[in-house]
Amino acid sequence: MQVWRICGQKFAADAFSGEGPRLFSGRWNPKGVPMVYTSAHLSLAAMEVFVHLEIRTEPDDLMAVSAVLPVHEPTLLLQGEKLVKELPSNWRSLENAILQRIGANWVNTRTSLALMVPSAVIDSEWNVLINPQHPDAARIEIGKPKPFRFDPRMFHNRLS
Repeated sequence: MQVWRICGQKFAADAFSGEGPRLFSGRWNPKGVPMVYTSAHLSLAAMEVFVHLEIRTEPDDLMAVSAVLPVHEPTLLLQGEKLVKELPSNWRSLENAILQRIGANWVNTRTSLALMVPSAVIDSEWNVLINPQHPDAARIEIGKPKPFRFDPRMFHNRLS
């Protein structure tokens, strides 16, 4: 399965280390738990980054990094669909302790290399969490980072 990440150029070499989320936490992990956030499509990865940008601030140092995981999408999708049924109604809220507990438990038990989770940005789209501590993490085929640019209209037409 191919997945995508978009990050700043200075982080591209370590895009699949899980270090950023370990230091700062995320929707699916508390601080101290490494995790790699990816998307099933480059377009979703772009939207996941876009919602965190300042209005009218067009980044000029973004890199898109793809990777091929040694797991099959149907298996991950079944895991993800099962997970969705267990999520609390407020799962989209940031700093959700329940989601962070689910993610930390998943990382610590090392039950799988990857886990599909619903996107909070676009309904019916999927992000793919990667456990960098899983034994199969070494089998991930990481692509060469490539420059990524948003369409300038996304910044110049936004209301301030």
